[in-house]
Amino acid sequence: MTRHGHGFLSAPGPTHIPERVLNAMRRQAVDLEDEALTAAIEHCFTALRPIFGMDAGEVFIYAGNGHGAWESAIANTLSPGDHVLIPETGHFSNGWTDMAKRFGVVCQSVPTDLRSATDPNLIAEALRADRDHRIKAVMQVHTDTSTGVCHDIAAIRAAIDAVGHPALYMVDAVATLGTQPLDMAANNIDVVVSASQKGLMCPPGLGVLAASPRALEEHTRSTAPKMYWDWSQRRHHAHYRAFGGTCPEHMIFALDEALTMIVEQGLQAIYDRHAYLAEVVRRAVQVWTETGDLAFNAVNPAERSNGVTTILTGEGIDPVELRALTRQMIHTSIAGGLGPLRGRAFRIGHMGDLNEPMLFGTLSAVEASMQMLGIRHGRGGVAAAIDYVGGVKKDELQAARAKARGQAA
Repeated sequence: MTRHGHGFLSAPGPTHIPERVLNAMRRQAVDLEDEALTAAIEHCFTALRPIFGMDAGEVFIYAGNGHGAWESAIANTLSPGDHVLIPETGHFSNGWTDMAKRFGVVCQSVPTDLRSATDPNLIAEALRADRDHRIKAVMQVHTDTSTGVCHDIAAIRAAIDAVGHPALYMVDAVATLGTQPLDMAANNIDVVVSASQKGLMCPPGLGVLAASPRALEEHTRSTAPKMYWDWSQRRHHAHYRAFGGTCPEHMIFALDEALTMIVEQGLQAIYDRHAYLAEVVRRAVQVWTETGDLAFNAVNPAERSNGVTTILTGEGIDPVELRALTRQMIHTSIAGGLGPLRGRAFRIGHMGDLNEPMLFGTLSAVEASMQMLGIRHGRGGVAAAIDYVGGVKKDELQAARAKARGQAA
């Protein structure tokens, strides 16, 4: 099928890449000691710190992805035979669990229904029962993109502190870094893992990790096998050592530009934009669910992610077919269900470099595909999204005009 114009990428990663980031990559390879590369590397390590919300510790950047950052967190802080507590959040907590088991780590789960956030009381209960402090770490996924549920990082930290348990606190922020506040220092998080292809607005290819001083100290006692991921090898001023070999130059130039854009916009403005655009999507989905054939996977509106919305499909609806049709016939990519929700859901991503018209296009494509397939849904979802945007922009316009009148007076 011949395609005209631009399609829409509305998956929760990889996400749309800004032209500025693409242009930053369009260059020849340079010498590893080139001044421009050195400046870009130093900026990346420095500019990531406020996004992590860290006031101490180290940042590590890997040629890899979020799974690589997972492995780095495990290999550098744990040893075979250690016990960890991993709340069940969906496909990605399951993946992190499987990886930890490969290292000989004993994993204890905290069950959820995958439609609600982790209950901090269950965390406290499990840690309180661990009188010998065998649990070395609590490993929490902030937002599991398979479910669209965002978990309360601060409440879980409070639960750990209430019990007085010494476990490390490790957080998977692959889907939240750069989309909503994390605040590693305020929440006393020891390790945060993330990647380049979501809120950081870059192509897939980099894993990023922040480690607290406590995690760095624990690293000295870890006996898990490691070489490429080894923090000791990478804590070095020489860039060849810092990257465990040749620096991924073009990805660094991309990240350098993306971080410059984030600084220009300001973190709070970015967080506010993600919350606003998430609500645009939710207004449409809320209408679609009126017939009862579709439903938000995240039951509690306060627990719905600002980066992705997961929509459950009812009996007789094939989300795989819906996704394929939307991609093939309307040139719009949405995501399917993962793990326990495979074949039972579809997902709309709304993170990174997005604006209202892009979301209108995606929502229109999904609505049209549902009509083509005869999927029962509440009509007028796109109109509801437009009405919401129109109302927000009207308020902004009136406020701007009032401000201008006040200045003129």
